[in-house]
Amino acid sequence: MTSTEPSLRRLANDQVRALASAVGLGTPQVAEELVTELLGVAGTHPLCTPPHWQSDISDDQTPVEFSIAFDTAGNPTLRMLGAPVARPGDGQVAAALRLLATWADRYQLSLDRFEAVRELFLPPNAQGFGLWFSVIFRPEPEFKVYLDPNARGGAQAPALVAHALRVLGLAPAHPVIAHHALARPQDRFAFFALDLHAGAQARVKVYVAHHEAGAEVAERACLAVPGVDPEQVSAFCRTVGGPLPFTTRPLISSYSFSDPGSAVPDNYSLYVPVREAVADDEVTLNLLRTVLREQGLRPDVLEQALRGIARRPLAEGVGMIPHVSLRTGSTRQGLTVYLSTEAFHTTPARSRTGHHSHA
Repeated sequence: MTSTEPSLRRLANDQVRALASAVGLGTPQVAEELVTELLGVAGTHPLCTPPHWQSDISDDQTPVEFSIAFDTAGNPTLRMLGAPVARPGDGQVAAALRLLATWADRYQLSLDRFEAVRELFLPPNAQGFGLWFSVIFRPEPEFKVYLDPNARGGAQAPALVAHALRVLGLAPAHPVIAHHALARPQDRFAFFALDLHAGAQARVKVYVAHHEAGAEVAERACLAVPGVDPEQVSAFCRTVGGPLPFTTRPLISSYSFSDPGSAVPDNYSLYVPVREAVADDEVTLNLLRTVLREQGLRPDVLEQALRGIARRPLAEGVGMIPHVSLRTGSTRQGLTVYLSTEAFHTTPARSRTGHHSHA
């Protein structure tokens, strides 16, 4: 690759600068450094060449995805989800553990809970996606790890999650999750996440994928959290996803636990794969304008963010906004919009006939 050929690192850092400006983050040097470190060896990969790795982070194998989380007052926060790409002959988990050690030392992260369940989720020859990271770009960045409940095979996932919750002092949580979110054969554990700080609000999060599901499944799942309005959850799902069940990519529920020993989650989030329901990203933006305004929020931050990262007209593809989530419960309420870099591929727009098409 010559110095004039655009690389994944250059694109991702251009995008994180634009997103930092949109959310008012100020100087984004730390964010750029974290993006560069997370990309690792993938950062020098030219955009003109298909990636040589596999990544479930995004549809086109880009190993990072950005998101903007809005709280109920409209304050935006920039975040990143990513998976380090291993060098040839190395393993993804080994690469991720080295990066985790670097960040833990630099930012004084708390790894106690991670170490308590590490061998459960990262056995030798583990299956699944390995080890992912979430970074919240604040003046002092916040970190979370994602582990795969299917690391020992899908059939072992329920027992693995139950064991991990027991180790972390949350044994009563498992039957609550199972009752509300695992009522169908198509409901399966998807992710197990841990905040890497020692504060009182440090969370354990459990995610369930609802395959071939519609809003009624989310209505049942959200009832695990006291005070959550199932009609609000259902309306959100139907507004951004439409009336039909999702058959290609699943709806996902997540439960957040920050109270040791509690069976009761303090937060429920629903993740809707909006790219499956719409014709193109212009339609998605218009849907989100409606959703944001209904919640008393202004869409200008999202509009600026999309202008900053888009390399094509929104109407010419679908998936720059791959999914949207609603956060409900006693903490961290709000809305999150996920943004794909589209570094290597854009999914062409579909016909607006038969899909969400309101402008």
